[in-house]
Amino acid sequence: MAGREFVQARTKPQMSDKLSNPKLTTTAHGTQPHSYLNDHENVEPFHDDLDQGHTGKDLIASSLPLHPGRGRLTKGDRHFSTDDTGLKKKILATHALEQEDLDVKPVLSIIEDILQLGKPLDTIQGAQVPAHSESYEKSFRSAYNDSEIVKMLAYPINKISCEIICKCSAGEEAQSIAVALLNSLSHYGWDAKVVITLAAFAVSYGEFWLVEHLRTKNQLAKHVAALKDLPETMEQQEVMEKQFKDVVKLLGTVLIATHIIIKFKELPSQYITWESPEMVNATAHIPTTVYWIIRSILACASILLNLVGGGHEYITTTAVSWDILGLENKLSHMADHLQRELEKCNELIEAKKRNDAFAALKKLFETSHIDNMKILRALIHAREDQRPIFDGTRKINEGLEVLRMKYVLLLISDLDLPQEELHILHLIYNQQIMRHEYEVLWLPIVDHATSMSPTQESLFLELRKSMPWYSVEHPSLVDPVAIRYIREIWNFTHMPLLVVLDPQGRVSNVNALPVMWIWGSPAFPFTKQRELALWAESSWNIVLLADSIDPRITEWIKDNKFICLYGGEDIEWIRKFTAAVRTITTALHLPLEMLYVGKSNPKDKVRRCHEIIDRDQLSHTFPLRDYYDYVWFFWVRLASMWNSKLQHGMTVENDKIMQEIMLMLTYDGSEQGWAVFSRGQYEMTKGKGDILLTVLANYDKWGYKVDHPEKFVPVLEEEIAGVHPEHHCNRLILPGSTGYIPERVVCSECGRIMDKYVMYRCCTD
Repeated sequence: MAGREFVQARTKPQMSDKLSNPKLTTTAHGTQPHSYLNDHENVEPFHDDLDQGHTGKDLIASSLPLHPGRGRLTKGDRHFSTDDTGLKKKILATHALEQEDLDVKPVLSIIEDILQLGKPLDTIQGAQVPAHSESYEKSFRSAYNDSEIVKMLAYPINKISCEIICKCSAGEEAQSIAVALLNSLSHYGWDAKVVITLAAFAVSYGEFWLVEHLRTKNQLAKHVAALKDLPETMEQQEVMEKQFKDVVKLLGTVLIATHIIIKFKELPSQYITWESPEMVNATAHIPTTVYWIIRSILACASILLNLVGGGHEYITTTAVSWDILGLENKLSHMADHLQRELEKCNELIEAKKRNDAFAALKKLFETSHIDNMKILRALIHAREDQRPIFDGTRKINEGLEVLRMKYVLLLISDLDLPQEELHILHLIYNQQIMRHEYEVLWLPIVDHATSMSPTQESLFLELRKSMPWYSVEHPSLVDPVAIRYIREIWNFTHMPLLVVLDPQGRVSNVNALPVMWIWGSPAFPFTKQRELALWAESSWNIVLLADSIDPRITEWIKDNKFICLYGGEDIEWIRKFTAAVRTITTALHLPLEMLYVGKSNPKDKVRRCHEIIDRDQLSHTFPLRDYYDYVWFFWVRLASMWNSKLQHGMTVENDKIMQEIMLMLTYDGSEQGWAVFSRGQYEMTKGKGDILLTVLANYDKWGYKVDHPEKFVPVLEEEIAGVHPEHHCNRLILPGSTGYIPERVVCSECGRIMDKYVMYRCCTD
């Protein structure tokens, strides 16, 4: 036995050699890897005062260096402020350009487990070391699954542990020890420097608490505690809490700062590089933070060293408490700063990801496909096994497959969907003509940045319940990138859109609502070509003007009756006009039906007119319960016709239908009543209120000309044309939602160019 030699065993000699011989270090990126942190000489200092609010005496007391053999800070170590340019240069000088690129998260996982299993972490309230964050939970599920990195760093961890114990016990200043440790770890990244140093402390920390936990139960632990001369008062809970509460809080801050530094390293390089200005600015303080993390670890290590050999004489000093609190305060400020910078980088990355996704979606819409499924899946974000759309007729959820190879009409709106539009669209949808060829899918657009309120949830469910077509199961399923595309490419703001996708997912019409309002389902497949074909087949008559407004009009046309549509909101004019028309048609034995269509944007006056006309049976009216929807539909069809014609390059000068539409819109813009007369689907005439009353009052002078029913409308038109008021003032009011506002419009009566104004109107009845 006397001749036996003790030889140190090293499982990873190449890693141990790296600590003593940096030339042996290799990198994961070749001969000239990029530094984990940009190597800048000028690191912006943190100007927060560590001991703000403390007296000069407190500052001196909190800076005591380490006594030999006791691990305490001795007087004169006052380098808490990072304003010391020399200290900053020392920190950066310890960092080699070539570094070992390591994934240290498995080691950090073990460290966290050790700190959490330590006795004070179970007993001290309000000073818990934070548990693993959700983003790390998966990678930290079992650190031992990646035991290679743990084995690789075992030797440097133990070497640093010995170095901490030796240098602290020798009474060296904390700054000198921290710089020495950084020199020993020069060829590691900033994250690895921290984790290795923290692991070195965790070994001593874990050993200490392992002995403390077992000293009353295990004879071996009791003997070890005796040889270490650990104070017996540690068995008392109150003393332990007082001693370690601040230490645990500081360790928690150390872990938070460490996680933030690691997260910087994990930022995806395809979106942000270390050379980018944002990253340079964000990581400028990491070296300084690493230094103060190591200083904090040394302060915690000094507490453990103070206990060894302390026995019954161990006394907790106010100076040590101030030191721990001061470090925690400083490091907390540094961690907060880094967290804010990290959030800025993540925001930049997310913006770039969104831009990439947006570009990919644009390209997807520009690419040919065999069916529409890729487009629909890009618009609606759902799992493979999820049924993301709701069938409003059968009240069940369906998969997107039910829409494969069909024309899909995307009804796009926010939750403030006008009831009149919903009602009329419902009526058109229920038409059986061509209905089997297409499906409607409602995409409600809501802000994904905020969660929906209970009121919004209830409103969504009510709207979905009222729709017979498909809708998404929930607004959150509409992909945020798709929402951006809908807003920027399809120009959705607030007014509803009806975007038509053909069976291959191509956009055949960005907004088919005007076409739908004018012709309904017969306009299928709602393309511009189909729209032009329908205009080519159309002429200005009662069918185009109002056939789809009310089913009674269809019956009147079929019976070849005379039809009179009239509007305005002057009830006295309405009484005079309807009475005069009844008198004349009775005298001529003409089968006439009259229908009141009000005004665009109907207010209370129009509602009251409806009620009086219905009560006094002056003429037909729309159903009182839904009168607003029908009046709105009549006028929105005219606006849609105007808009459609303008989009196809038609003008008032060269298009007969546009001339007639403009006259109708001009009538609506006046304060007078107006009327249109038609014999079935054949000849039509129209006029404004004062002219019509004048002509009707002079019936005795022209009535003899109507010797046959077919002559009534032509004679009436001739008489209206013969009245020439000395002055006229025509107003053409185009609602802003029509989309296209022409620069030049001529007057329908005199042919002169009309003056153009911008009008803001607020009318209260």
